[in-house]
Amino acid sequence: MIELRLGKDRGHADHGWLKSFHSFSFADYHDPRHMQFGDLRVINDDRLAPGAGKGFPMHGHRDMEIVSYILDGAMSHRDSMGNGSTIRTGDAQRMSAGTGIMHSEYNALDQVTHFLQIWVLPSVTGIKPGYEEKHFSAAEKRGRLRLVVSSDGRDGSVRWMADVSLYAGLFDGDERATLAIPAGRRAYVHIARGSARVNGQPLAAGDAAKLTDEQEVAIDQGRDAEALVFDLA
Repeated sequence: MIELRLGKDRGHADHGWLKSFHSFSFADYHDPRHMQFGDLRVINDDRLAPGAGKGFPMHGHRDMEIVSYILDGAMSHRDSMGNGSTIRTGDAQRMSAGTGIMHSEYNALDQVTHFLQIWVLPSVTGIKPGYEEKHFSAAEKRGRLRLVVSSDGRDGSVRWMADVSLYAGLFDGDERATLAIPAGRRAYVHIARGSARVNGQPLAAGDAAKLTDEQEVAIDQGRDAEALVFDLA
C-alpha cells in the first residue's frame, strides 16, 4: 500500500528569518492524522534567511535522535557537550539528546541555508548525549541510495540509537535505484528537491510516500531529484 503525503498539505510556519514546512505535527502545527510514521517523528524542511547570526539560539532536547541534513548552504553548531563546527551541503549531523542537551544553530553564510531537521524516536532512553557528523559527497549518492544513518554505523554511515536506516540518493534522467523492504518493515520516501517517480507515483519537492506491505522502494524518472528513504519497523 502506498499513501502519499503531498508537500502542499504540510504544516507551514513563516517567522521571517525561518521558513519551515512540517511533514508531521510540530510546534503550533497539530494534525492527529500526521503525528509520526513508525519511529519517524519529525521532518522539518527549513530555510534560514541569509546572513550569519540568523537561526536558533541555545535550546534543549531530551530523549530524541536528531539529524540535520544540509541540502544547500552552511550552518554553525554549538552544544553543551563542547562541540562546535560548521556543517555544509552534503553533511549529516547527528545528536543523541539522551538525558539532555543544549545547542544552537545559525546560518553561517550570506545565503539561504536549506536543511532538513529529522527527529526519530530512540530505541533506548536516558542515554548519555552524543554527537557525530559526516560528509556524503554527491558522487556517493548519484544514481543510488547511499546509507547515511543507521543503528550500527555500517558502510561508513552515521550511527544513531534507533531501529531506523536512512538512505539518500540523487536521481536525474535514466538513473534508477531500488531498495528491498524486509518483511514486517515499511518505508517513508521524502523528495527533498526536484522530482522523481516512487513506485510508479510521480512526486515533487516536499512530497512523500508512505509504503506499507511493499517489497521494495523503486525510484526513477528523476529531474534534479534528491530523495531520502527511511527503512522503519
